[in-house]
Amino acid sequence: MITRMTDTTFDILVIGSGPGGYVTAIRAAQLGFKTAIVEREHLGGICLNWGCIPSKALLRSAEILKHGRGAAEFGLRSGTPEPDLQRIVTRSRTVSKQLNGGVDYLLAKNNIAIIWGEAAIESAPGAGYGEVTVRPPSHSPRQPQHAPPKGVLAAGRYRAKHIIIATGAQPRVLPGLTPDGKRIWTYCEAMVPPELPRSVIVVGSGAIGVEFASIYRTLGANVTLIEALHQILPMEDAEIAQIARRQFQKQGMNILTGVKVVGAEATSTDEVSLTIETLAGDRSTLKAERLISAVGVVANTSGLGLSDLAVALEDGPGYIKVDNVGRTNIPGIYAIGDVAGPPMLAHKAEHQGVICVEAIKGLPVSPLDNTKIPSCIFCHPQIASVGITEAQARKSETEILVGRFPFRANGKAIAIGETEGLVKTVFDANTKRLLGAQLIGGEVTELIGTFAMALEMNATVDNFRHTVFPHPTLSEAIFESALSADMAALHL
Repeated sequence: MITRMTDTTFDILVIGSGPGGYVTAIRAAQLGFKTAIVEREHLGGICLNWGCIPSKALLRSAEILKHGRGAAEFGLRSGTPEPDLQRIVTRSRTVSKQLNGGVDYLLAKNNIAIIWGEAAIESAPGAGYGEVTVRPPSHSPRQPQHAPPKGVLAAGRYRAKHIIIATGAQPRVLPGLTPDGKRIWTYCEAMVPPELPRSVIVVGSGAIGVEFASIYRTLGANVTLIEALHQILPMEDAEIAQIARRQFQKQGMNILTGVKVVGAEATSTDEVSLTIETLAGDRSTLKAERLISAVGVVANTSGLGLSDLAVALEDGPGYIKVDNVGRTNIPGIYAIGDVAGPPMLAHKAEHQGVICVEAIKGLPVSPLDNTKIPSCIFCHPQIASVGITEAQARKSETEILVGRFPFRANGKAIAIGETEGLVKTVFDANTKRLLGAQLIGGEVTELIGTFAMALEMNATVDNFRHTVFPHPTLSEAIFESALSADMAALHL
């Protein structure tokens, strides 16, 4: 039993309470470890407070607005809906607060001590105990904030047999594109706009960039999406990315690829000017009321004392080097989640943390395979993928079968008005084993889990063929895409 206000020695101390951190702490407690977690800002980390969850609440409001504007297509008469921005933002913050409180409840339920402040590792555990100093937070939490839970441990010195770093990541800043919180935003400011800007430039077309581009375009802003590479969504299958580009442009987005950002300058109290350069060296200027910098994230490693302890980092990106169960090069120190490198996904962090503490306990574990981690992007249309793409398979000189099934041939998609989509599957031609799947369309983020399990189970075309998928559902496109790979699709 932990006495929250007096205990200073633990079996496991987790630094950071994001999805990876708090899930790791819960699993540690379930395994009988006396556990504490250090947090400097808000329980649930960026994901629950400024990332995954509140952004999906905003996207849901945008989606309902889109459906409302298309009500006539479904035989409904109604007035044209208009966004109430402050109510939209308030709802997203309410959702965030609810889950923030839920994390507090789960930590208390599992008798996990919460230490409020910023941690630095003074000494590594080795074969004994390591020491961690926790200082009061050096900055005020982002607004609006959630108050620290009651009964937490104060700043001070703590000891632990095992120290797990789960400090996540923060927005990457490009030279010449430093956010000012007013005209140049990170995702944090973009999450709580005081008013809807008439025009927005989004720099970066990864998951964060296209999600915010979708939100602001649906709400009525003129949106320009900028990408340095020739393909938007550069981590996705090229065919899926091209479908997404066409759909975004159909919605009225201006998309520029293959351009480099030179710099941004606030030209007035309510305008920002962005200078871009093509590969040929031609420069031009774009202007908008707001600019959202969505050019990726960097690991939160500063202030932890890692250099003094000689904890190894990856050259260049600066992520903490770990093995397949989260161990660093220093005994007793571990790292999981974004701080330990890509993929930068909450569900990866959670799974990695569970593996880490189970390995500490001595349980048999299956090391994390990054190729089997699904990715979801909640723009409209949604995008989801798992495994390797067609291009990756061909690069490895694997002989493959590729299946495709468009949503326009799926009865449920036609009925709900979501016909712009595709399920693409990649199989090994010799073993017929699934290698990867890439999807775009309505609710495909709810379908990708089937493919993730299929990859884990080494499913083949025949496994899909002999599985009965319910009708009428979007999931039938999974079945048909697999059949298509074997030249046996029934509805094409």
